[in-house]
Amino acid sequence: MKGRESGMPDEAYWVSFFDPEAALGQLFSDSRECEKVVEFGCGYGTFTLPAARRASGIVTALDIETDLLEIVARKADAARLGNVRVALRDFVAEGTGLDNGTQSHAMIFNLLHLEDPVALLREAYRVLQHGGSLSVIHWRRDIPTPRGPSLSIRPSPQQCRTWMEEAGFRSVHSVDLEGCCPYHFGLVGCK
Repeated sequence: MKGRESGMPDEAYWVSFFDPEAALGQLFSDSRECEKVVEFGCGYGTFTLPAARRASGIVTALDIETDLLEIVARKADAARLGNVRVALRDFVAEGTGLDNGTQSHAMIFNLLHLEDPVALLREAYRVLQHGGSLSVIHWRRDIPTPRGPSLSIRPSPQQCRTWMEEAGFRSVHSVDLEGCCPYHFGLVGCK
């Protein structure tokens, strides 16, 4: 089930919005060692491959689009990153398929404009180990951006914080992404 106003632009245009290495440096900074990571909606692998370079275990890259998963798998193979596992999954309708408490970090980027963001956050909470962390990035709604869902359905950082807390996350705090993702805000929460 694709979320409202989802879809990917051309890859070259998409990657121009992010410095993924710097963003993950900020988002993973207070995480304990990242062993196993799950990424909800991996797209072109913009964050998948940098996460795989940081993780000591498997990075599970989930997406509903077969062609995007093929791109990520090819990129991981070309980069000799044997710790990337791609999985075709409608995680909104069916969950991740991962066992409870098996992941050390979860990434939900540009997805919380979906119809039921708390359900998605609860699924991330379910698969995280005790002490695991969730990083969230979303399009800002306080400035014009060249891409992203309509402003009317973009959540604010406070809305995302509230949803994360409702899903069970604690110590939710903002992460400054201004220098690496100027059209986005970031949050991190712990299980």
